[in-house]
Amino acid sequence: MIEKWTRTGADTRFAIPRPTSFSFADFSADLILDLTMFFTRLKLSVNLFVILAGMGNLSAQEPQEDRLRQFQFQATVLGKTDWIHWGDQKGTYSNWTSHSNRLIPVYSYGLSLESVQGANSCYRDKARLKEIYLADPIETLNPTAEYFDQTDIYRLQKDGWKSGKRNVILMVFDGMDWNTTQAASIYKNGKVLYTEGRGQGLAFLDYKKGDSEFGFCVTSPHDGVTERNVDVQLVSQTGKDYKGGGYNATFGGATPWSKSIDSAYLLGKRKDLPHPYTDSASSAVSLNAGVKTYNGSINFSVDGQKLETLAHEMQRAGSSIGVVTSVPICHATPACVYAHNVERSDYQDISRDLLGLRSVSHRVDPLPGVDVLIGCGWGEFRDDERADQGENYVPGNRYIARDDIERIDVSKGGKYVVAERTSGKSGLQVLRKGVESAISGGNRLFGFFGSTRGHLPYQTADGNYDPTMGEAKVDVYQPEDIFENPTLSDMTTAALDVLSENKKGFFLMVEAGDVDWANHNNNIDDSIGAVLSGDAAFEAITEWVETNSNWEETLLIVTADHGHLMFLDDPSVLTGERLPLDSSDFVKRIETIRTEASEAVRMKEEGSKPVR
Repeated sequence: MIEKWTRTGADTRFAIPRPTSFSFADFSADLILDLTMFFTRLKLSVNLFVILAGMGNLSAQEPQEDRLRQFQFQATVLGKTDWIHWGDQKGTYSNWTSHSNRLIPVYSYGLSLESVQGANSCYRDKARLKEIYLADPIETLNPTAEYFDQTDIYRLQKDGWKSGKRNVILMVFDGMDWNTTQAASIYKNGKVLYTEGRGQGLAFLDYKKGDSEFGFCVTSPHDGVTERNVDVQLVSQTGKDYKGGGYNATFGGATPWSKSIDSAYLLGKRKDLPHPYTDSASSAVSLNAGVKTYNGSINFSVDGQKLETLAHEMQRAGSSIGVVTSVPICHATPACVYAHNVERSDYQDISRDLLGLRSVSHRVDPLPGVDVLIGCGWGEFRDDERADQGENYVPGNRYIARDDIERIDVSKGGKYVVAERTSGKSGLQVLRKGVESAISGGNRLFGFFGSTRGHLPYQTADGNYDPTMGEAKVDVYQPEDIFENPTLSDMTTAALDVLSENKKGFFLMVEAGDVDWANHNNNIDDSIGAVLSGDAAFEAITEWVETNSNWEETLLIVTADHGHLMFLDDPSVLTGERLPLDSSDFVKRIETIRTEASEAVRMKEEGSKPVR
């Protein structure tokens, strides 16, 4: 039996032994049913089969079991559910795994949102909309709009810095829309605390110091279609299937919690109003450079010009720059704080920009590099990714070339103390040792960690590290994956400790990137766990501000870069009031679904009516 691990403080301890999960990508529902029925006919416990298969005990009578994990697994296997759906087909567990055009919540601390929302919304002003979208966006002007634009977040940060805030902190919960936030609050508190507005029940919802305010914004990009050449760093419009950005509140909703919406519109499916939804790259450019651009851009405009970010401007003025993420260091959100590239998948060159090395976009004069970069990507190797990363791709780690790590290492003449995942050593201790070395030597810090697929281990809703099936992926962790990696909260504290050595202040971006990965996988258990992990990082930030700074000199914005399209149809699943199917009912439900599917095929082939 594989034992499950939980983290206690900075260390790990054995939890009660319980099977972990593995991928069922190659298994069909038919096989699950056949095996389950086989054990049933032999009068063996179906629970035994489930344990051996790594599903976890499905019995609803044992209170120590993780019920949400069971609900998640059952929904994935059945494909039909009445308590949640991802996409625009209620009753179907999932028919959509990508982003949407939903309005996104924004929480501010240490600054006001008054200058951009309500009566000051750019969506009430035709001239300002044309300036933002570089055209008149179709059916977007709204004289009653309360929402603002994602590019306004850049301007809020810049105005705050210009007005005297020394420290600017941007926290991005990648892929976390209002619905995801509410789901996490319901699960954490065991009840529905709100159905509209800012909400409560999570640290970043309840924290009101710094005159905290709440609003929501539009994330639609300039457009979703371009052609890019990584090797020569050129961008060109295709001229075909052009879909310009915009937002229509009649179809998308006037607020993030609006009930009367057109899901097809939010998914970009309406041919008469095809406003595209953003990806994480275009939205991060909006947040960091204040410009709408094409999906896939790392600080390049639609006409192929490099864009300056707030981090660039603050660095020239003497501020330190920090980037922290729970996913690979060069993914879109961390990349757009600082790097330049026409294509978000050119990972190794993006890492070079972040670390002050020559890259395909800065061949002669490299960028100075950020002062702190802590994230993931460790252990992910590829022999050949030239198709995505260009001819200069170096076989090995797909996110950063080993030669580049050697170049930046302070022990080899570089500028960075390198703290990376090390076999048999605590990830937190490795990171803290790096922090101490960087501070004592006046050096920069590069932290490089990760596990399966290059991100931090998923902490599921109940705080354990045992994710179950989603629509596509399921990760399996060994004890060393937990022990040898720090948490996002640990990373955030480390960055703040190093950056705060600069008395001129700093810019820090912290990304809870695994929320997006979980939502792409349509896994609400993972998603809630990722929100709660990010919430802990938020608490680390506010604790630092209250202990080492104040809200007079520090500003913080918490937001997401985009949303998905999850609907929670029955909150009682998250409150714990509803029980998952027991083993017998689960098997019957699978058999019913298989029978219905077979009958549908027969009807299609024979054109006959169902047989009673």
